[in-house]
Amino acid sequence: MRVYERTLEFGWEGDNGLGARLIRQIIAGTKTATCSPLFSYTEEELTAVYASKGELVTVVDKEQRPHCIVRMIDVFQTPFGDPDPRLVSGEGDGDDVGKFQQDHRMDWKDWLAAEGYTLMDETILVVEVFELIDVAP
Repeated sequence: MRVYERTLEFGWEGDNGLGARLIRQIIAGTKTATCSPLFSYTEEELTAVYASKGELVTVVDKEQRPHCIVRMIDVFQTPFGDPDPRLVSGEGDGDDVGKFQQDHRMDWKDWLAAEGYTLMDETILVVEVFELIDVAP
């Protein structure tokens, strides 16, 4: 499997297996979107994310091991309090907005606290929608 310059990393030290679970969902085809708060991007990173639309991207774990290739279909912004349905369904857990919000509050709690942020309805999320292209052998 070819490894592309741009990567999507899932997982971090102490994530209790969340990164591995998300990668399994991508490979299973149930996760077709991901997001991160707008404040977590530098201007250069944000430009690169928007420019990736249509590109092939390597999905890696926290150890930078490649697991699969996805094609970026769309990149857009949406508020956390009223998230775009493409994000909610693409996160792999159905179309329950409340569950999406609860999961992200829990998953990001320590990270946001360490960065001095709180997840609020007005928080803008950068969304990347993708489709699975290839899986690592």
